[in-house]
Parts: sequence; structure tokens; C-alpha cells
Amino acid sequence: MIKRILKSVREYKKATFLTPFYVSLEVILEVLIPILMADIIDKGIEKSDFKVIFIIGGILVLLAILSLIFGALSGKYAALASSGFAKNLRKDMYYKIQDYSFSNIERFSSSSLVTRLTTDVNNVQMAYQMITRIAVRAPMMLLFSLLMVFTINAKLALIFLIVAFVLGFLLIWIATIAHPLFEGVFTTYDELNNGVQENVRGIRVVKAYVQEESEINKFNKISDKIYKDFLKAEKLVALNNPIMRLCIYTSILLVSWFGAHYVVGGILTSGELTSVVTYAAQILNSLMMLSMVYVMCIISLPSIKRIVEVLDEKPDLKNPKRAIHEVKDGSIVFDNVNFSYVKDQEKLSLKDVNINIKSGEVIGIIGGIGSSKSTLVNLIPRLYDVLTGSVKVGGVDVRNYDIASLRDSVAVVLQKNVLFSGTIMDNLRWGKKDATLEEVKKVCDIACCNEFIDKFPLGYDTYIDQGGTNVSGGQKQRLCIARALLKNPKILILDDSTSAVDTKTDALIRKSFKEYIPDVTKIIIAQRISSVEDCDRVIVLDNGEIDAFDTPKKLLKNNKIYQEVYNSQVRGSDSSE
Repeated sequence: MIKRILKSVREYKKATFLTPFYVSLEVILEVLIPILMADIIDKGIEKSDFKVIFIIGGILVLLAILSLIFGALSGKYAALASSGFAKNLRKDMYYKIQDYSFSNIERFSSSSLVTRLTTDVNNVQMAYQMITRIAVRAPMMLLFSLLMVFTINAKLALIFLIVAFVLGFLLIWIATIAHPLFEGVFTTYDELNNGVQENVRGIRVVKAYVQEESEINKFNKISDKIYKDFLKAEKLVALNNPIMRLCIYTSILLVSWFGAHYVVGGILTSGELTSVVTYAAQILNSLMMLSMVYVMCIISLPSIKRIVEVLDEKPDLKNPKRAIHEVKDGSIVFDNVNFSYVKDQEKLSLKDVNINIKSGEVIGIIGGIGSSKSTLVNLIPRLYDVLTGSVKVGGVDVRNYDIASLRDSVAVVLQKNVLFSGTIMDNLRWGKKDATLEEVKKVCDIACCNEFIDKFPLGYDTYIDQGGTNVSGGQKQRLCIARALLKNPKILILDDSTSAVDTKTDALIRKSFKEYIPDVTKIIIAQRISSVEDCDRVIVLDNGEIDAFDTPKKLLKNNKIYQEVYNSQVRGSDSSE
């Protein structure tokens, strides 16, 4: 797991190695300073030898300056290495997510992915910086200081060994209990982010139904759970401080007690006792720093696990070794297709689907809610793979195409239209990055967009808010249709994407399709019978099965489901008038 995320260090390996190098130099100098302090006391001050005082004092100043320089360099490279590592980690995760299929994304919630890209990466970044710097400094300082105390007086050094053993045991006990608590907290963070995300996206609905108080209560409930779980975990971790201070003060008292007796007995000099006390401070500070690193590691381990889950997730859809890059035409064949979202033959969303669509045909799809209309068209650009059977586009199984090439030839206007923050032109050029203004205007004419774009003061430079909240639902749908047409696709799929458009504009869009893109295969999923009555043929879906596939006129004569939809909409509207 650790090895997996360390692959993201890459170009920051140099900074990573330089950090402990400069830390080591800093520690060596800091360990030498107490020895020189002992000499300046014993050989200089007690003997009133000013020459010795000035010489050793000069060396001390030089060592202090060098130690400061090395400390600053280690801090600089630690910050560079950790921030660079975090940058690469976010980049690797984001790139990995781009390769996910719909089913991969559904395994994680969008809020969970956001938490992993932000909070979890921040935790790992902090832990990495502490490990490359403090986790090197503290053990070295502890070891070297202990060795120096042993050279001065072995009995005093045993005090620190015993304290370190007791402290280590207590820290492991705290970590064992705190670790699962932190794991639970990050899972609850996902719930919190999911709730906030839903609230922000649906803020208009919340206000329309006056549900602000309900949403606030829901937020407070999850927030309180995080607070309680974190409080419980932090209370355990907070035991580090009193335990640490207890060990520090116990060590100082014991060293002072025994050290004073040794000085009186002539076993230690005053200078040596001073250096031992200084080493005692270094040893105990090292133990405190180690406890900080330990706590940060406890917090970061669940984050590392969650990040690795994203990085190790294997995309369900992969390009074949010898992928085909050119789609011949817009013909579509479903050959004995069965499909299940959970890949279970007993829980099929599509059953025994057999369809043959010629290139350039206009195909309508109707059916009740949950009849798998969207599921059917999602298999054409290979957003999912079939369970059994095959889907062919241009005479080739979609699994044999390069995924990007296939999707470039299949334009899909999804049921949930999405516009991104930026100008209208920026959004439209998602269909074609280098599209000229003339090309953009042409597709906007086909999608009946120009009639409202021309009314905006800034025209195509009009800024679209995130999610397209500053345009109407019908305007958003038409912009998304224009964006899809700009790809110059061989197949155009409209998944109920004119539902917010009035019937007159809907008819004008369909008329433009026949006039301007006659060779493009057009598949129209619709709830309105008027949207499919001009189609060459119509697929009638019922509970994931093809109930009928024929011309609108024949379906009106022979198909019960089509008749019911027609009568409820056409005759119902006539009688109401």
C-alpha cells in the first residue's frame, strides 16, 4: 500500500533524499554542541582560561549558524517534496478517474472521490513531510544523544532507555484503539460531502419546498457524528501529551537527582552534568516529535488506504490490443444482447435484444419509466459492456474499437444535460476544440440556439454559470444538442433531451436534422409521441425487452403500448380542448 502511493513521488525524489541528508547534518551539529559546552565550562570558565572560552565559543557560534542553515534547507526541501508528492498524487488519482467506466464511478460516490482528492491527500502530504524530516531527525537525535550520554555516564543513560520503553508501549496502545476510529471518521466525511453536494445542486428545489430546516437538521446530524467520532479519537490521541510530559519531568528529576550526587562524588564534572541535561532535553524532544509523527501516521493510514483504492481500481472498459480507429458508418446492430448492471444473469436490465438499424435512419424509442431506454443507448458508445451478445457499430463490435474513436463518432445528449462554467463558446467547443465561429453558428441554427444567443448582450461570449443555472432548461438542452452536432458524428443519440423544449421548437429541430444531417443515424428517446411520430421506425421497450420495432403507422395499428401512449397524449389533448 505504501509502495503504491510512493510511485507518485517521481521528479521529487531528489528533494525527498536531500531532506534527510540536511536533517542528518543538522542533527550531527546539534549533538556536538553540548560536548563543546561541557568543555567551555570545565576547561574555560572553571579555569578562567579566556583563550579556551573564545576558541570554543567561536566554534559553537559557527556550528549554530551551520545548524540553522542545514535546518532551513531541510525545511525547504521537505516542503518541496511533500507538496510535489501531493500534487502528483492528486494528478494520478484524477487521471485514473478519467479512465473509469460508469460502473467504476458508481462504486465510489462523487463526494467520496472529492474527499479522497482533498482531505485524504492533505493528510498524506502532512505525514510525508513529517516522515522525511521529523521521522529522520527524531530517531537520529535520540540515538546520538543516548550514545553521548552513555559515553559520559552509562547509569544515567539507562534512565532514558527505560522511559523510552514505557513511552513506546503506551503509544502503541493508543494507536491500536485510535486507528479504527479515524477510519470511521473519513467514511462519515463522505456522507457529509454527499449531503452538501446534493443540497447545493438542488438548492432551488430545497427553497421551493421550504426544506431549509430539514436540510440543516440532516447536515447537523452528520456533522455531529463526525464531531463525536473525532472527539473520541482525539481524546485518545491527546493522551500523548500528558504521558509525554510525565516521562519528560520524571527523566529530568531522576537525572538531576543522580547527576547532583555524581558531581558531589566526583564521578561527573559540572560541564558533563550540563551536557547530560542538554542531551536529556534533546532525547525527550525527540520522543515528543516521534509521538507527533506516530499520531500523524495513525490519521494518514486510513487516507492512504482510501487513495490506493482509487489508484488500484481497474477500469471495466479497456481498449483492445489491435483497436480499430475508424468507424465506417452509423449502422447499429444489437445481436442477442443481455445486459445487467450487477453482471448477474438473473438480474437483467436488457433481455434478448435484437435490433438492426441502417445508417442514416431516424429511430425513436419509447417505453415506460424503468423500461431501460437509456440503458439501451448507453451500450452504443460503450459506456457499459454487454453481459452476453454483441453491439455492432459500422459492422464492427464496439469492443473492438478504440474507445475514444468510437465515442468521437457517437454524440450523446444525455438525459441530465450538463454545462460547465465558462462562455457559451467554451461549452460548445467541447464538441470540437478548434471549431470556427461559422461552424458553431451552423450547429446552433440546427439546434435552434441562435434565436436566444443573439438576444444576449455578449452573444457567444455570454458567461454560463456552473451547471448552466443562468439559462433555462430548454436553452440548456439546445446548447447541449449543438455541442453534440459540432462533433460531426455518425450517430446522434438524444436521450429525452428535448423534454424542456416546446413542441414547436422540437419540431423545428427535427426538421433541421432531416435537412442538414440526413446521413447521420439519429436515435431519439422521448416521452412525447410527437417527437417520434416522424421517425423511420420506433422501438417500443417494455421491462428491458423489445415489445415492437416498426414504423409509427404500423405500431399505431398493431402495438398496444404505442396505442396507449398515443391515445393518452393525442386524444387526451384533443378532448381537453
